Amino acid sequence: MKLVIMIPCLNEETTLPLTLSTVPKKIKGIDEIEILVIDDGSTDKTVEVAKSLGVKHFIIHPKNRGLALSLRDAIRGALDMGADVLVLTDGDNQYPQERIPDLVRPIVEGEYDIVIADRQTHKITHFSPTKKFLQKFGTAVLNFVAGTNIPDATSGFRAYSKEAAIKFNLIGRFNFAMETTVQASQKRLSIGTIKIDTNPKTRESRLFKSSWEHVRKSGVALFNAFMMYKAYVFFIVLGIALLISGLIPFIHYAYLVLNNSPSAYGAHHLQSLILGTVLITGAFMSLTLGIIANLIRINRAILDDILEEVHRSKYHKD
Repeated sequence: MKLVIMIPCLNEETTLPLTLSTVPKKIKGIDEIEILVIDDGSTDKTVEVAKSLGVKHFIIHPKNRGLALSLRDAIRGALDMGADVLVLTDGDNQYPQERIPDLVRPIVEGEYDIVIADRQTHKITHFSPTKKFLQKFGTAVLNFVAGTNIPDATSGFRAYSKEAAIKFNLIGRFNFAMETTVQASQKRLSIGTIKIDTNPKTRESRLFKSSWEHVRKSGVALFNAFMMYKAYVFFIVLGIALLISGLIPFIHYAYLVLNNSPSAYGAHHLQSLILGTVLITGAFMSLTLGIIANLIRINRAILDDILEEVHRSKYHKD
């Protein structure tokens, strides 16, 4: 069984040696360990340092493309290398690479398809109270949308089985963690977690300039993922809400008429009835969009199955 450890890097010449020095050389159940460095447009000597430390496999982006696209390329590259298990860590050494055996064990034993490390963000000293709250809130929102129960949804220390990696079709540009989690849930992949303690901070995050920027981009990524798979739910719920709201003026007016109320025959009901008509029209439009969105979802599921078979025929050599 072959393990490929994927390490996305952006100007990590000083921290990459720390990361590589703690990567295990032997893991129970793993016959071969390879390291794949994804250089995402570094302007320093990251690649040269990696080569000097014995790394032989690289994916080099001449220009920075972001972590999500780096992960997409990393998964494809690792599968091309014949990986049976894939591990994602970070070049800034925030994750304890010595815990990789614990991360891959449930996959090697066939217990889970994906294992995500729980950083226990409430214990990270350099996280501000605001950031800790936002991490917890974002995880709760993701779990609600994806139907999962993950304690740390944005953790980048993860392990994937070959089968899980083959099923992914990543198209997002920012938050790979959310997209892979939503896709894993949709594809009925089993997800496990382990608790870890992160290493001391080595540098500021390069993914975002502030917590609020992270919230904004993560919110957009989560909304896109939700609309990609469950847009029909949004439109149907909206349609039902509009339909109920639109029927209220008509029900009220009918009640007055049936009870021969003197106020039933005034022109003052016209505005509420017009509003009700508009709302009911909007309801039928929304419900129609929900039906169309559901058909698109079914079509995407078929395309996903086709792509999965293409990947399977490419990456399964037996």
